[in-house]
Amino acid sequence: MTLKRVFLVAATSVSCIMFAQNSNRQKLADYLDSLSVHHKVMGSFAFAENGQPTFLKVTGFSDAAKQQKANMNTQYRIGSISKTFTAVLVMKAVEDKKLNLDTKLSQFFPEIENADKISIANLLQHRTGIHNLTDEAEYWNYNTAPQTEESLVSIIKKYKSDFQPGTKYEYSNSNYILLGFILEKVYKKTYAQLIQDKIAAPLKLTLTQVGGKIDPSKNQALSYVYSNGTYEPWQETDMSVPGGAGNIISTPTELLKFIIALENGKLITKNSLSQMKGFTDNYGYGITKVPFDKYSGYGHNGGIDQFRSVLYYFPELKVGVSAITNQSDYDNNDISIKMLQTATGKDFKMPDFKEISVPEGLLKKYEGLYKADGFPLDIKIFSEGGKLKGQATGQGAFPLEAVSETEFKFDMAGIRMKFNAEKGTMDFSQGANQFTFKKQ
Repeated sequence: MTLKRVFLVAATSVSCIMFAQNSNRQKLADYLDSLSVHHKVMGSFAFAENGQPTFLKVTGFSDAAKQQKANMNTQYRIGSISKTFTAVLVMKAVEDKKLNLDTKLSQFFPEIENADKISIANLLQHRTGIHNLTDEAEYWNYNTAPQTEESLVSIIKKYKSDFQPGTKYEYSNSNYILLGFILEKVYKKTYAQLIQDKIAAPLKLTLTQVGGKIDPSKNQALSYVYSNGTYEPWQETDMSVPGGAGNIISTPTELLKFIIALENGKLITKNSLSQMKGFTDNYGYGITKVPFDKYSGYGHNGGIDQFRSVLYYFPELKVGVSAITNQSDYDNNDISIKMLQTATGKDFKMPDFKEISVPEGLLKKYEGLYKADGFPLDIKIFSEGGKLKGQATGQGAFPLEAVSETEFKFDMAGIRMKFNAEKGTMDFSQGANQFTFKKQ
């Protein structure tokens, strides 16, 4: 009798937990639908528990002009999550005795400044001082055109080193572009072939590969900005440019298979993975340290064109989350947190998307060019279609959503702006950074 009573209590508890999990997942699905309906985000979202996918949601279009809806097999550009793939290939090359973590860059590209002091490990951890080519304005003059190893190396080598190798961490896409070329040299195969042979084929990933020109007819998503009531297509970076730093396309479910296989020693040895997890300044080899609640995970995020992506795994929880969006005016980090909360049985608060209408005459008073001491960029404020927009020097315009008649936000970047039309000032905040801008 006692045993039966215990069993019944246990069974009831499990039922309640399952009900709560299903309820939370439905709430997460409703949340993602709400983001899509309000044109905040469209993309593909998944999480896995104990090695198995337990949630999948897809919203929006892969091709908006043709009203072609995305589905679970739609391929998206994953941007810098590609760096984790590159790092895995490097560790595989070390295991295959093709490379050593102490091998110097001068063995492959002696013409780059400090090449004789820069190791493979430095490249993996962004501790080289090699300048990030995507930080320069001229990048936008060539990023949509095909590039060769020779042309990219000539661009990288012309910039002066930012610091002495090994002395600090500074993220640079140049490091991983070079690692991609080094892998091709030591294996005598293309980077695309190495991704296929050493990662995609062993894991039976049929939708993970090096991307090319986006082909919506092959269920590949284009990227967009939502402006003036329509989805406007964004330019396409030619995938020869990011190379090993960001040229892979995939899906959230296949990315989860990849990181779970990595954690379980299916791609490289546990010792190699342990080396990848040797974090300095929160960055290891192609992975970053990721906090959630009291837990610590690892993974990477990415951005290319208007694609935004995340891939995180938490070994203690045995939970992985992945999301790729091809349009976002929202803070994708908030989406990741809500996915993790759902996967771990926690509730979350649904956002309120009530839009405040601000009179056109008041918006016009906020227009102008704003400058602030200590802030590296000027910000142009203008109205368009009854909405306020901002544009920092050398960057694209971004929409500002009204919180009140004087305060506006851009959730995707965590930006808040509060205007005082009489004083001609704008109080700007982004995270811990706060500045007061003055209209010129």
